[in-house]
Amino acid sequence: MKGPLFYSKILLFGEYGIIKDSKGLSIPYNFYKGALKVSDNPDDKAIKSNKSLANFANYLATIEDKGVVNFDLDQLQKDIDKGMYFDSSIPQGYGVGSSGALVAAIYDNYAKDKITVLENLTRDKLLKLKEIFGLMESFFHGNSSGLDPLNSYLSLPILIHSKDDIEPAGIPSQSTEQNKKGAVFLLDSGVVGETAPMVSIFMENMKQEGFRNMLKNQFVKHTDACVDDFLKGDIKSLFSNIKQLSNVVFDNFKPMIPKQFHKLWKQGIETNDYYLKLCGSGGGGYILGFTQDYAKAQEALKDYKLEVVYNF
Repeated sequence: MKGPLFYSKILLFGEYGIIKDSKGLSIPYNFYKGALKVSDNPDDKAIKSNKSLANFANYLATIEDKGVVNFDLDQLQKDIDKGMYFDSSIPQGYGVGSSGALVAAIYDNYAKDKITVLENLTRDKLLKLKEIFGLMESFFHGNSSGLDPLNSYLSLPILIHSKDDIEPAGIPSQSTEQNKKGAVFLLDSGVVGETAPMVSIFMENMKQEGFRNMLKNQFVKHTDACVDDFLKGDIKSLFSNIKQLSNVVFDNFKPMIPKQFHKLWKQGIETNDYYLKLCGSGGGGYILGFTQDYAKAQEALKDYKLEVVYNF
């Protein structure tokens, strides 16, 4: 048995903000992927994944009571007993949706009456999928918006207007022209990040009025502007807003930025060679970078591993 491939994702804009109804833009990232497999000769990684799937299956039985989704749990259990595991190249704790791809694969293979990618995906169907995926992925993070699995399942860019308003988005096609030098890139922090502790720091901060005001008047404002600029292809305005967003994150989300990157973060804002922002919940994993001149950014960040995600 071998299921279809499900890809990683990148939330270009909207981390933390979407909890408070900012806009967001999530895109599939096909460099990393995963699929359900059964092996006669499993290695340690496959055995560990199989155990995790067994725990996940027990959890799925508990969410059926909510009446939102039903699974063929007997078949799932049989496949787990045969040694099924999730064979994935998606790094865990890196903010690129490793659990999202697994959730999408399980839903695709075992959900009864599933909503398929080939259907006319109305807003109601997208929201239903998002709700199901949020319930499923909560097993891994304690709390989930359901967006990562949705992105992986549909393999389409998703525009988030608010919690209850999402749609597949058309993003400007990537430039292949030689004279276009801009890029969105991933910077490998070399540290694994954990979502749950970062989200709990954020929720704790949300109890303070000053933090809530900053979120609404600065963070959400610049995030929304970045999404609009990106979709319109207004590069000049986009980079002006990304710079401000990078600054707001640096000043107010310090715990989510690994300490050894504080100087590098500030350096980007001061030199304008690149701007950094959180990729997912932060705390480690990948950091997202934006630059209008990738060669310059590469030079400035030559000690780090970079991966280009999108070209301007």
